[in-house]
Amino acid sequence: MKEQGKRVLLPQPIEKEAVDLLKKEGMEIVLAPDVKPATVQPLMKGIQGIILRTGIKITRELMAQADDLWVIARTGAGVDNVDVPAATEMGILVTCVPGANTRTVAEHALTLILALAKRLPLMDREVRRDNFGIRYKGLPRDLTGKTLGLLGLGKIGSELARMCRQSFDMRILAYDPYLPAEAKAPVKGWVEFCDLERLLRESDVVSLHIPLSPATQKLIGARELGWMKPDAILVNTSRGGVIDEVALIQSLKEKKIAGAGLDVLAQEPPEPNNPLKELDNVILTPHIAGLTLECGIRVSVEAVKAFLDVSQGRKPEGIVNPEVLTQPRWHKRLRS
Repeated sequence: MKEQGKRVLLPQPIEKEAVDLLKKEGMEIVLAPDVKPATVQPLMKGIQGIILRTGIKITRELMAQADDLWVIARTGAGVDNVDVPAATEMGILVTCVPGANTRTVAEHALTLILALAKRLPLMDREVRRDNFGIRYKGLPRDLTGKTLGLLGLGKIGSELARMCRQSFDMRILAYDPYLPAEAKAPVKGWVEFCDLERLLRESDVVSLHIPLSPATQKLIGARELGWMKPDAILVNTSRGGVIDEVALIQSLKEKKIAGAGLDVLAQEPPEPNNPLKELDNVILTPHIAGLTLECGIRVSVEAVKAFLDVSQGRKPEGIVNPEVLTQPRWHKRLRS
């Protein structure tokens, strides 16, 4: 990387604390007016780093426009908006912040679970309509003693499991075929690992914590939703593409499951006529699970630190494609 005039591209604004850190280190900041690829493309030349939020995908075509790009630093754990294989081919390091939003996202998932179980949107709406008698319908449900099924028992899934077990004495089922044995061992006394069908059939609450990949695209479809209990609820704070949204809409309309809490959707923002907006057994939030004030600052600062580490010859945390470091352009670039 050039030793003078280092430039970093922000396709979207980031928190002031992170910007101040870049300025303190003498970095030139290039802020895109918007996140359209056509707007960002001409800004790629002459930059050494990108601090990336979720509003744009950094594609092979965009990266091909760069002439000195060394690192793409994501302000979160997911890197599905980066063409990582293309970045690797081009010798571009991709980093993420895998643990910074763990508890924040788990809190949001738990909030959705509680709001659905207690029927809070309905209760609020009916009180505003002067239907105070809704309290006699017996609609809210307890969580205590119920079964929580987790698809994915990484950092966020594990944290939600801990919260629900300690606070509500919930039984915990988990499906995670990629979790290594050494990661399963510490929780085997209170988490029961099982196959996907059993998890969906037995769980009162199903929460998704899996990355989007070809293997997980529409993992939860009509068949899987059909395995769920009619009074079960589904929560997704991972990626919208892991659910077949058409099948989910049908299941919700037909009351085949009780409700869904969705922080992520197949298309974001959703289409104006997306049927999910009209369903009263759905809670929608705008991909905000990790965007509390505190967490937003934290992940932006950590992403900036990754870029600064690379620019100053240090190996950063959260490397997604470490094989890049074996390429000639990286020889002598980083210290250990």
